[in-house]
Amino acid sequence: MTGRLAGKRIFITGAAQGIGLALARAFLREDAALYLIDQDASLLDREAGELKESGGKLGWMAADITDAEAIASAVANAADEIGPINALVNNAGVNVFAEPLETSDEEWQRCFDVNLKGAWNCCKTVLPGMIEMGGGVVLNIASTHAFTIIPHTFPYPLAKHALLGMTKSLGLEYAPKNIRVNALAPGYVATQKVIDYWNSFPDPVAAEAETMKLHPGGRIATPDEIALAAVFMISDECPFMNATCLTIDGGLSVQQHPG
Repeated sequence: MTGRLAGKRIFITGAAQGIGLALARAFLREDAALYLIDQDASLLDREAGELKESGGKLGWMAADITDAEAIASAVANAADEIGPINALVNNAGVNVFAEPLETSDEEWQRCFDVNLKGAWNCCKTVLPGMIEMGGGVVLNIASTHAFTIIPHTFPYPLAKHALLGMTKSLGLEYAPKNIRVNALAPGYVATQKVIDYWNSFPDPVAAEAETMKLHPGGRIATPDEIALAAVFMISDECPFMNATCLTIDGGLSVQQHPG
């Protein structure tokens, strides 16, 4: 631990598994105080409890990010347990992939409620406190879907494009208040969601192999590699990074054709 995040009181959504849990572990190693939320109460209790046992300073609460009142309660609890929030990571999200004309109204609503409205619920709740404290940082976990399109994944890319737009808009709006708002765009990451995606194919092993072949390095990212980038973006090591997006995809999105 080098203390790169000392003094940061970070609110992380979707923190009980995958990238969110990797973020929590990495932030704790850098001396941050954390407040974790996830809608899976039992999983959150187990994972957060283990982090607490390791000596980390953190609190947690089960909450649905689409419920603005629940988020307001969580932020208030966080202030009581670890102090006023000065950093937010909007990590929680859900994959909603379909053919455009086969997308139901329920799928459309769920995609935007979780991937966009949920992030906004958190932003609008923590931003007033950041303004009052004289600064803060927001990191939205976007995706390469925020600027590229994969057929048959509608409407997920629409929500992630909008999340990137919100990042830029809020970053410009609150820069005079010393608040930085940025996004981090992972590509494929070895999480349960990706494994579930492979398992949705008749031959999951072949689907995994095809995914690996897409990448110049022949592999996908680990959650810990995404967390390393997030530590930098939350820290004070990049004080002039604002209203932008850092892509962590091993070069996937810049190649015209896979090798």
